Amino acid sequence: MRVFLGMVAKRPGANLDQPAALARSVLDDVFPVPAETIDAAEWTGQDAVLLAWSNEGGAAARPPLIARGKRGGLGLSGTLPASSDVRCLAEAPASALIDVMAELSGCFSAIRVAEGELQAATASTRALSVFYAENDDLHVVGTRALHVHLIANRGKVAWDEPALQTMIRQGYFLSDETPYQGVTALGPSCLITIRDGRRSITGHPLPVARPAPASGRAKRKAIGELGDALVAAVEPLRTLPEPVNLALTGGRDSRLMAALLHASRIPFRATTNGLDDHPDVVIARAVAARLRIGHTVIPPARTEAMDAVLVPHPIVRTHEVLRACEGMTSAYESIVDYRPYSTTPTMSGQSGEILRGGFLYSQGQTTDKAMRRRVGDFFLKNASLFTDEANEHARGLAEPWLRRVDDNPWEVLDHLYVTYRVGRWHAAARVGSLRRGDPIQPFLDNRVVVEALSLDQRWRHSEEVVYELIGRLAPGLQKIEVEGKPWRFRAEAPPPGRWWRRPPAASPTQVAQKRGGAWNWRTSPGPRLSALLGEFVLERADALAGLVRGDELRVMFAETIVKQPALAWNLYTVAAMLTGVFPGKPPTIADPVRIEIPDVR
Repeated sequence: MRVFLGMVAKRPGANLDQPAALARSVLDDVFPVPAETIDAAEWTGQDAVLLAWSNEGGAAARPPLIARGKRGGLGLSGTLPASSDVRCLAEAPASALIDVMAELSGCFSAIRVAEGELQAATASTRALSVFYAENDDLHVVGTRALHVHLIANRGKVAWDEPALQTMIRQGYFLSDETPYQGVTALGPSCLITIRDGRRSITGHPLPVARPAPASGRAKRKAIGELGDALVAAVEPLRTLPEPVNLALTGGRDSRLMAALLHASRIPFRATTNGLDDHPDVVIARAVAARLRIGHTVIPPARTEAMDAVLVPHPIVRTHEVLRACEGMTSAYESIVDYRPYSTTPTMSGQSGEILRGGFLYSQGQTTDKAMRRRVGDFFLKNASLFTDEANEHARGLAEPWLRRVDDNPWEVLDHLYVTYRVGRWHAAARVGSLRRGDPIQPFLDNRVVVEALSLDQRWRHSEEVVYELIGRLAPGLQKIEVEGKPWRFRAEAPPPGRWWRRPPAASPTQVAQKRGGAWNWRTSPGPRLSALLGEFVLERADALAGLVRGDELRVMFAETIVKQPALAWNLYTVAAMLTGVFPGKPPTIADPVRIEIPDVR
């Protein structure tokens, strides 16, 4: 993982030594790794500074922490296929940097500094975040929002409370806001330039989808182009000395990754987390057997009697998530815990919904009315819980997207997913895994995303694109049953011909559904965890009073088992922020919480 912070003075000759010293002194709060693992680099000019840190331990395959060139210094987060791409970014003219970014493969962002000038740019998903702020003396740009905030706010934390209403509703941000006053996330495919004390932001809009292919030949061509982009995205894995570790589930997206590695002749093994009879584990075994690869199952921690799971105390879990994700992901999410940085290559199917229409993948009814209601619900979910002020803030964020719904609701649900679900939630949550290494994530590859968003949303929503990609890359793999619902284009297809002429239905791979196999403690928290969540939130109701109504809070936690566990965790996370749990030292509570597994026989 890399952390960058750039500063440029608003007036020539200003002294940047003090803010630079502050940036170094708060590193423990903003870089969630042990201090002894951190290396540093700096580029210092008269009116601009770029500070950089990493826990990569000098990994040989990684570009320099600060690449120095004719234009100054360049800091790169994420991965690029070739070292020549780093030189392209370092040497590109200031006016062309955003165009150069748009043409490159990889999942990355960049910060570039020269005398009196600072630039930063994101790729199409902004999965590697960039944040910016300013005060009377300087502009600040960096990859950690709290870091940017502490420098701009001279070491003090000031929460942007109205912005936190989205964190409670959704568990992440449906805007470019952050938890910190004055700090904003740079949008997807955007370039921020600070020169002569002034800031400007330019960008490329997300692609407009082409009409669906009208012939089989046109379909094959479009799928082939997307497949070529996917193959190019894993090109850096060909030269690595050890197999890729793929997190494999029973779903569509990690299966496509398995097919991609198989077709690219890249050695890999698979790992699945879950109870032995969980559908993810059962289906992943079938996929691994078909591809003849090694497969490891990692069960959750359980009691000796195997009748319960043990999970960290909510305050311990929340502090860790806040420290890693900076208050931009709820503690409901299970982020990857810290381990020393490793060059072992890893992959997963996360964010594969991009190839299935973004938020359209979970859209049941596809009428214009239903999709408009879905967009409104994103922003105003659980409106009765919130104060009038919080709901008004949410309506302001929803308004530009609701305007677009009238023109093209399919595009709105597609673009909302990339802009916020990937660009805010995934970007924050993946910090956990970035501490361990730099995974290759083809679904977040700049060129893959552009190719995918250029395909008709209805066609991607049908899931035919992913199905055909899997079949092209690993023939037969697409026929193994998927976890959850069947392939949409097959389930919704009209029956072929008259009933007596229809071929018999294919017999799918059977998936074990043993009692308790699909149980999940996060969605079924039980009475003990529900009580811990409710007690904490209700004790801090005053801190939440500007966002939620106290009477509604009491109703929500009145039941023995909370009915909306994700919402309860979101409230717990925001309450912890507003009452000083973070930043600061981790809590000392060590005892885990026991949660009974229901109906164990």
